[in-house]
Amino acid sequence: MTSEKVFIAVDLGAGSGRVIAARTDFKTLELEDVHRFDNPGTDLPGGSFWNIVGLYREILEGIRRAVERHGDAIVSIGIDTWGCDFGLIDENGELLGMPHQYRDPRFEGMAEIMHGIMPETEVYAKTGIKTNFYNSSLHLLAEVRKNSAALRNGKRLLFVPDLLAYWLTGRQAVERTIASTSQLLDARSGDWAWEVIDALGLPRAIFGEVIAPGTVLGPIRDEVANVVGRKGIPVVATACHDTAAAVAGIPMTGNENLWLSSGTWSIMGVESNEAITSPEALEFGFCNELGVDESVRFLKNIGGLWLIQECKRQWDLDGEKLGYAEMASLASEATAFTAFIDPDDASFASPGQMPDKIRAYCERTGQPVPVEKGEVLRVATESLALKYRMVFDRIRKLTGRDFKRLNAGGGGIQNELLSQATANALGIEVIAGPVEATSCGNVITQMIGMGLLPDYKAGRELIRRSFDFKTYAPENSAEWEAAYQKFTTVLTSP
Repeated sequence: MTSEKVFIAVDLGAGSGRVIAARTDFKTLELEDVHRFDNPGTDLPGGSFWNIVGLYREILEGIRRAVERHGDAIVSIGIDTWGCDFGLIDENGELLGMPHQYRDPRFEGMAEIMHGIMPETEVYAKTGIKTNFYNSSLHLLAEVRKNSAALRNGKRLLFVPDLLAYWLTGRQAVERTIASTSQLLDARSGDWAWEVIDALGLPRAIFGEVIAPGTVLGPIRDEVANVVGRKGIPVVATACHDTAAAVAGIPMTGNENLWLSSGTWSIMGVESNEAITSPEALEFGFCNELGVDESVRFLKNIGGLWLIQECKRQWDLDGEKLGYAEMASLASEATAFTAFIDPDDASFASPGQMPDKIRAYCERTGQPVPVEKGEVLRVATESLALKYRMVFDRIRKLTGRDFKRLNAGGGGIQNELLSQATANALGIEVIAGPVEATSCGNVITQMIGMGLLPDYKAGRELIRRSFDFKTYAPENSAEWEAAYQKFTTVLTSP
């Protein structure tokens, strides 16, 4: 590339992280891995925590390596992470304890207490978020209940990407897409849901400035510059929630805004102009998280490649190491539609013994039990595609709209058997790409924030020109429709 500029995307997941240098001449975009690292949680007396200081050190190392390679070509830095988790800052700007993990057991019993204070229908009407164990609301309520010293002394709540950006720049601000995962933000105004906050007994003072994705927070601090080797690099509050970044990074045009973020977990939804908070949307488990460009991401979480990844991990532990390509081949060769599972059944939520859990579900529901590895994988893959169909039908019902194609991004689209099964199950075209949707969305939000792209339409066109996309057309419609009827019978049977 000539006259290229470089944007640094920090992408943190709940297991690993990476720093990517995105190189562009604004005709095409290339992503370069600069630094990868693990992000393990740690159980300590008092709960499960993230090693937030360790993460920050890894980010500094990644930026240092990027500066070493690209120097003055670097335009800005943006951070996206998983949702909900937060830290509390005191009046001196110091962190009051390490952030808890969203799986920390302090959430136990909090949903019942919250709904005793304010019914879930009211919480949902205001925030657009269905109550889930990981919501910040429940974890903060737990801190209220135990009279937490951190909450008593906290002057500002910052979500994980906000906290890391504060350490880089010295500015404390909360980015809107990450805040919307908390169940404490108003889905319509984009400001804090004060009635919910007051009802839970949370101190109003900790809820500070909410900023739009693309806001330039300021340059890195001098102390950071001394570590990374370059002064003055701006930090942009990108689409800080990784799903918001992924959706921003999937090229969609006009009304073709049905999307799937496919990875360990799958999320399906539409990019909408307004929140849908009807009782039926709550009953079906949909959430309204905020996105880029004043959009709402009306979405449903679905079990994803977790099922297949956990099968692989179990077989590895058993000494039968299989690559994903070999697993896909075994699944392709197995007989179709022998049995079905609900990917979101509680029995599949925890790690370990996944093949046996799939067999046990089939036995419990009176279906043929898959024995061979390929059969287990075929059941998991087809069931996941059919669960997508169920969510798709509910999206059509709740929005009153129809869709001709699904835009899918993320690492899960590399599973071609699943991508084809998704097209077959939904009966519409699936456009798969890019694999690196999250990093792409992070980067184009930085470009727009820095005034180097006019809007998301231009950003998505840049992504479209830069990456490979594959189209899957629906096949075998009658067989898949019959399979869906069997699938829904299995899921609704007592």
